[in-house]
Amino acid sequence: MRITTLVSLTVAVLTFATAAPINRRPHGMSHVARKGFSVPLTRNPHFKRNAQAMIAKINHRYPGMNVLSGSTGKVPLTDVRPDLEYYGTVSVGTPAQDVKLDFDTGSSDIWFPSVACTTKACKQHSRFDSSKSSTFKKDGRPWTIKYGDGSTASGILGTDMVSVGGVAVQQTIGLATQESSQFGSSPSDGLFGLGFNTIESVRGVKTFLDNAIAAGSLSKPVVSVFLPSIRRNGGVGGEYLFGDIDSTKFDGDLTYVPVTKKGYWQINIDDAASSNGQSIGQSSAGIIDTGTTLIIVSDAAAQAIHDGIEGATLDQQAGWLVPCSLTSSTDNVSFTMGGKAFNVPVADLAYEPLDDGSGNCFSGIQAGQEDLWILGDVFIKNNYCVFDQGQARIGIAPLKY
Repeated sequence: MRITTLVSLTVAVLTFATAAPINRRPHGMSHVARKGFSVPLTRNPHFKRNAQAMIAKINHRYPGMNVLSGSTGKVPLTDVRPDLEYYGTVSVGTPAQDVKLDFDTGSSDIWFPSVACTTKACKQHSRFDSSKSSTFKKDGRPWTIKYGDGSTASGILGTDMVSVGGVAVQQTIGLATQESSQFGSSPSDGLFGLGFNTIESVRGVKTFLDNAIAAGSLSKPVVSVFLPSIRRNGGVGGEYLFGDIDSTKFDGDLTYVPVTKKGYWQINIDDAASSNGQSIGQSSAGIIDTGTTLIIVSDAAAQAIHDGIEGATLDQQAGWLVPCSLTSSTDNVSFTMGGKAFNVPVADLAYEPLDDGSGNCFSGIQAGQEDLWILGDVFIKNNYCVFDQGQARIGIAPLKY
């Protein structure tokens, strides 16, 4: 029987130098009109943003990249670091052991620490004990993943039951036996990749989505993402919805943009416009990535966008800065894909106040990606995104406010 499962996610408080893992919250679930279940989000009111750490995290996320009847499974998000990062609880093995993982469309591996890992970083997280799972099978192949900031994790592969929001599949997992120190500060235990299998660290490994789709476990071969926003709804109510699309979350119809290269969810960004509505006349390949907080574009695009924002300045050390007073702005910048412009409120660009008394904030749009722009959570928390693996496309629509 097919199932649509709602996977509930928890927003993680992460330093940007680490990959963000997931935490499982108690399932105080409320029934919704659709099949499935949802878990409400909560936010951490004590979080202080760290923009420089965000840049470090972007470097960490991308190996080789550096930057200045289914069922529906809905995973409710918990905002531990408001508007920063989201994690959820995943059950592994029989009986289930819970790990906190970062749901990440910018990678494809599922990995977390093994009890065999005795590094300081591993000891700060939940570690999976394969000897206690009756369904675990040792694969034995080694795996290693390295990120742009030099952090690494390595270990061996195995297979076991992985359950997310009620959808369970036999899945290849990476069990880390070594983690570099950068991972120690992350509240999540590992990564849950939602990218295509072409960027798995070990060739031939199928992703969770591959296996769930092949097993007929999802009503539709999609993952829909609705991120909460402190400004829009107090940072509550976000979700990852596996196998369905929640049309109550967005206005109008979805605009579908074809994936141009399977690996990351790569598409064409046709243009962008600054807050004055003026096109910047630049296009680029790009990715929509739930695991990156900021929007990262080329140097020229960042210059053109900020030229239309009064008071924006470029600091050679801190990057692009904007007046913190922009939080009251009603203007938008936009990115055009599939013939439609999608807005990002200028109010969301005043990301983190500097501590120098200048009244300036670190901007939510930064430079550093010349050939592959990244539309991270600053974009996604304003636009509903449907990652359609079945037809290799992304559906986008503006969120309801």
